[in-house]
Amino acid sequence: MKKIGLLSDTHAYIDDFILNNLKECDEIWHAGDFGSIDVAKKLATLATVKAVYGNVDGTDVRNYFPLDLRFKCEQVDVLMTHIGGYPNRYEKRMQTIFHRNPPKLFISGHSHILKVMYDKHYNFLHINPGSAGKYGFHLKRTLIRFQIDGNLIQNLEVVEIDK
Repeated sequence: MKKIGLLSDTHAYIDDFILNNLKECDEIWHAGDFGSIDVAKKLATLATVKAVYGNVDGTDVRNYFPLDLRFKCEQVDVLMTHIGGYPNRYEKRMQTIFHRNPPKLFISGHSHILKVMYDKHYNFLHINPGSAGKYGFHLKRTLIRFQIDGNLIQNLEVVEIDK
């Protein structure tokens, strides 16, 4: 079993509240728009970081993280990208991937809107953790914690942070 902390759109901002809510995680996943490689470095002091770069990230982040990341966590096939859309509104690039080989868990960021939705068409769970940063139009800063045990995604918890 692995405890996962998931966040996105930090936009160069990280604070003790975020770090304290991720300290029990085995892995931290970041769905892009770090804003600074320093955010990744701070997260890496807590756990293994798996991440993608976002549209605001410069070469410091883009040289370290890919546009898309596909990997296995326990027995769950995970696909993560920054700009991916959500059920019935996926980016065309993602639709092509889903038609060929859909994952079990699809993660994207970018919208600053927290979404946890099951896609019945492709039979996978989609998660957008919203935005953990303080810049943007969102009213709440959010991150998500959950567990992966074998092929189960369970105990999902949304952590809200007042803006």
